[in-house]
Amino acid sequence: MKLKNSIITARTAPIFLVVFLAFTTISVISANVTVNPLPKPREIKWGEKGPISFPLNIQLMSSSSSIVTLGWKRALKLIKHDRWVVQAVEAEPPASNPFPPKIQTPGDKRKRSIFEVRSENSTAITNSTNTTTTTASATNNTTTTTPTKDNLTVKSVNVNVSNPTAELQHGVDESYTLEVKEDALIITSPTVWGALHAFNTLTQIVISDGKDGLIIERTVLIKDSPLYPHRGLLLDTARHFYPVKDILRTIEALAWSKLNVLHWHIVDSQSWPIEVKAYPAMTNDAYSNREIYTPRDVRDVIEFAHERGVRIIPEFDMPGHARAGYLQIDPSIVACANAWWSNDDWPHHSAVEPPPGQLDIINPKTYEVIKNIFAEVSAAFPDKLYHAGFDELQRYCYAYSNLTVNWFKQNPNNTYGDLAQYFLDRAYPIFTDKKYGSKHIIMWEDVFLSDDFAANKVPKEVILQTWNNGVNNTKKITSSGYDVIVTSSDWFYLDCGNGGWVGNDNRYDQNVDNGKILFNFAGGSSGSWCNGYKTWQRIYSYDIDFNLTAEEKKHVIGGEVALWSEQSDSVVMDAKIWPRTAALAELLWSGNKNEEGKKRYREMQQRINDYRERLVSRGVGAAPLQPKFCYKHPHACDLNLEKFVPG
Repeated sequence: MKLKNSIITARTAPIFLVVFLAFTTISVISANVTVNPLPKPREIKWGEKGPISFPLNIQLMSSSSSIVTLGWKRALKLIKHDRWVVQAVEAEPPASNPFPPKIQTPGDKRKRSIFEVRSENSTAITNSTNTTTTTASATNNTTTTTPTKDNLTVKSVNVNVSNPTAELQHGVDESYTLEVKEDALIITSPTVWGALHAFNTLTQIVISDGKDGLIIERTVLIKDSPLYPHRGLLLDTARHFYPVKDILRTIEALAWSKLNVLHWHIVDSQSWPIEVKAYPAMTNDAYSNREIYTPRDVRDVIEFAHERGVRIIPEFDMPGHARAGYLQIDPSIVACANAWWSNDDWPHHSAVEPPPGQLDIINPKTYEVIKNIFAEVSAAFPDKLYHAGFDELQRYCYAYSNLTVNWFKQNPNNTYGDLAQYFLDRAYPIFTDKKYGSKHIIMWEDVFLSDDFAANKVPKEVILQTWNNGVNNTKKITSSGYDVIVTSSDWFYLDCGNGGWVGNDNRYDQNVDNGKILFNFAGGSSGSWCNGYKTWQRIYSYDIDFNLTAEEKKHVIGGEVALWSEQSDSVVMDAKIWPRTAALAELLWSGNKNEEGKKRYREMQQRINDYRERLVSRGVGAAPLQPKFCYKHPHACDLNLEKFVPG
């Protein structure tokens, strides 16, 4: 089945009126438009008239949807709060002097600097507004216009939704049209979910007039829709507990960014922080009584997200990463729970990180527990998708299971692939049985691609989430006919870049680079398998459908960034998630290329800088991306002076 289809105000900051370069697909450049909404709309045409006053007492003409009514109230509240003054305006860099002739000294045979070579091939760019306007027009085949002063005012707001009862499920139509006329604002969308996206775009194009009023700089027509239906963030609440208020704040920011999925990795080997009525003792393995999600908490998260067009997809990983909670039910259903995780003796490791624990696949009691937990969880989470895990199964863990050892003895030709299939054949029918809630199942790619623990036959209906080996694994999955969610760790893991976290690690006891063991020194791992901070440019530059055929691309339903929480909690989550996740938002909404097919990370820089400031002003502790000097001097901090330099 293919599924593709603290608050700070900027009121007193200076206003910059400069050229705003092309929006995607179809653009008309305005010499006076400074706003730069993120994600960049698929199609935007700025008109000739403006500015248009935007009164805060404006009301919807009519709406039969509570989702639309509440969304409009939130949008007005944000606009009133922001009274935004653009903090990072897009413009051409200032004129720069060419590199002077090299001072040649006798015997100086050094090679010419790469910068000298580039300077000879670069066209001088002036800082004149007129020159910039002309260049932008020539590049984008558009005509610049001068705004009029007509005392225009938005007097009415009309929202037209053709299918107001469309459910918030995978593949729902999220497109919208937003038109700002001289005296009216018109939003058209097939669903209320598209209308919410229009509101979030609106909050980014209404700005301060420099006094006490608000304006939209020009009349404008925006036609917008996402490239991918699944656009999300994975949040791990097992390694550290995240209070509900912090989850809600994150969901709010996801909605502002037109992301529509929170993949909630609720439990893992370390803790079981969610109440299950069938097995109330499971929360004995929560970190404390204060670090438990109640049924009311779950409902609050789901309802809050639903009002904002964000879907909550739960993950209960199994049979791997399974220890906490299950031990409170029946220790016999957990293998290797009391083993040493054996990282110091890798051939005998029982887990990739402590503590070890995997569900005993051969124990029939395991499936009775799975059935009871799934039936309850399925009823609590209304989304039709459910993540069943199946990543990082470790073979040696089952050396501690007498049932599994005997099973292999009785079936000497069996492999670990057969053991994986044994689990899949028993668990998958539970997940798809209407009696227990029947969900469309997502699993980690390991169930299909693991070198030593892949199942023999995975149903084609299973959506596979890829996290390893980049574009190669995406190719393997899609070419085999599976739908895929891309979460490639080399690009999309937000937790990477902090070094190792296991204790008593002698590898740090290294004072000299001996040229053999690169651990603490440049090029070393610093104790982390995924060392290397994933910058917004790395996230944004990733082509998730790279090297796929047209048919294979149909199987890519979207992607997620992931915040695994071994070294993250609610104190640092904002800075780790934002604004990098906004780069994913644009990548999956309108792409990372301009109408000429060239990467547009150059123009994205000021857009994401401004968006970061907006997030901070709204109470989200997003991390800075550049010195503020770079905001005020567009492209002065670029590595390359040329507009487009291939990677």
